Amino acid sequence: MTAITVTRKDGHITAVECDGHTDYGEEGEDIVCAALSSVVQTAVLGLMQIVGINVRLKRDEKRGYLNMELPELDEASRHDADIILGTMLCGISDLHEGFSKYIKLECL
Repeated sequence: MTAITVTRKDGHITAVECDGHTDYGEEGEDIVCAALSSVVQTAVLGLMQIVGINVRLKRDEKRGYLNMELPELDEASRHDADIILGTMLCGISDLHEGFSKYIKLECL
């Protein structure tokens, strides 16, 4: 199971942690894990490459671990980050709804 923790401060997502593989299928064939990874990693890439935010990022692919934390942001970057991370949360929530046996979602 993948445990996902989304942390908010003052109504804004400030951190995301994903831990573990979903175990929906065999390694390399797990479509739920691949979908979840794509949603989260695309959001991280958008923050870094499109908005230009230097996120604090820790990853361990073997363990299935990703931790992303945002630094303090100006108003324009915060707006863009909210859109990207809100979209990411929609994707995660949709996957969680369909595969709650394999994904644990906690929003703080």
